[in-house]
Amino acid sequence: MVKKQTGEKLDKLVPTRELIIFLMGTFFLTTMQGMLGNYRQAYLVNVLGLESKQVGFINSFCTIAGFIINFFLMMIIDRPPKDGHNKFKPFVRIWAIPTAVLTVLLFWTPSFIPRTGVIIVAYLICIQVVYNIANTFAGTLNNIAVVISPNSGERDTAFTWRGIVNAIGNSAPLVVVAVAGVITDDEGLQYLGSAIACAVVCTCVMLLACSMVKERVTYSVTRKNPLEGYLDILSNKYAWIVLLSEFLKNFRGIANYMGIFLAAALLGSTSKYILLGLPTGIGTFVGMLIVKALLNKFNSKQIYIASGVYSVLANTLAFTIGTIYFKTGSSALQIVFVLSLFLIGLQFGASNLLPAMFQADILEDIELKTRKRLDASLGFVCGIGSTISGAIATGVAPLILYGDSSIIQYIQPQEGVYPDQTLHTKIMLLFFYTIFHGLMMLLAGVPFFFYRLTGARKQEIHEAVLKNRAAELKAKGEQGPENNAAFVSPPKDTE
Repeated sequence: MVKKQTGEKLDKLVPTRELIIFLMGTFFLTTMQGMLGNYRQAYLVNVLGLESKQVGFINSFCTIAGFIINFFLMMIIDRPPKDGHNKFKPFVRIWAIPTAVLTVLLFWTPSFIPRTGVIIVAYLICIQVVYNIANTFAGTLNNIAVVISPNSGERDTAFTWRGIVNAIGNSAPLVVVAVAGVITDDEGLQYLGSAIACAVVCTCVMLLACSMVKERVTYSVTRKNPLEGYLDILSNKYAWIVLLSEFLKNFRGIANYMGIFLAAALLGSTSKYILLGLPTGIGTFVGMLIVKALLNKFNSKQIYIASGVYSVLANTLAFTIGTIYFKTGSSALQIVFVLSLFLIGLQFGASNLLPAMFQADILEDIELKTRKRLDASLGFVCGIGSTISGAIATGVAPLILYGDSSIIQYIQPQEGVYPDQTLHTKIMLLFFYTIFHGLMMLLAGVPFFFYRLTGARKQEIHEAVLKNRAAELKAKGEQGPENNAAFVSPPKDTE
């Protein structure tokens, strides 16, 4: 039974053991996804040796195609489950193994496919698009955090720890590839072996989590026009704030793109990316713990805006230290530069964790107004902005990185040999990796000056949602909390 949220402590519904298993599942899901996010572009550029225009076209096409396909996939995912429960777990069970297989195929190109021309581009696009479909369904494992408990406190705890373990999971492939780098110098084999290892382990743990974790939010079984759900979201001003913020934030895709190539330029091998990525990953982990503590004193909006300002300062500091280090080669500055990457990582704590909390609160605001649970559709609509900026970023980044007219003038390796990069190349790689990223995070916080779904208003909406869910259960003849039979209307000030 759920108690009223007026100062009383909520009953604990999620056992610690179950939460740990859920977090293990999301950790390994993110590990498998992180293999793609961290090394796919290096595979295309360094291993396959594709031209910058080819890589840009593949990235942009797959992003746009993924958006169009996901428009329909979200309607499938958001259909009310027939029994009123378990909206996400059936998708994970079906799609976990196909996602693992496709993850491996993303790092393996059959020898009979030529390394240049239209054929290889078509092959790479097909594999990427099919992977995106499988990953969309398997990735609903993350959505269980929204429905693991009807209690906002337990839900936010699940979000917080999911964000923390996902940050660690995203960095885990750096360790796997570093180990592979000790075994073989062949960059292609490093990626393929690492992808296989991640895929096998991750699939097993994901399926285990899927079998042991419960979804505790009950859904109405009434089928409605799924297109109406999109309209309900687009009529919510808070969803537009998140959409615009994500649009601005995800131009940082250009910065993220440069990380693996910065490692190659500085350290002579992409397998040593761990020396750059690990300090940032540790900073992200610590940053999430800091955000979790700050939420006791400040609201999520204030923290998110402040994190954008901090991001500019931290990234400017890292760029300054890195530039001096590149010019002098001082071993002491090298250590300081690595420490500055840790400071950059602190900001990721807010940018990775808080958007999920914003969306969870918006989800309840929409539910209160429409009586619909649009878990997947909301993420899709809020992701429209990031899809557009992401398509631009991943399409433009290769053209910025290498080629005759590129800004950075990165030189591709030949036959596995990494050439020395110029000082100009190193500094420009660092500029996009740091300062450009900081500016995008600053801009991402600007729309939240108009966000009002915090504090007492957020709590009032949550309590009203719980009462309406209980009233729906009672109307169907099921047992629900006492004194909650009447449906509650949205507070007047939520619009």
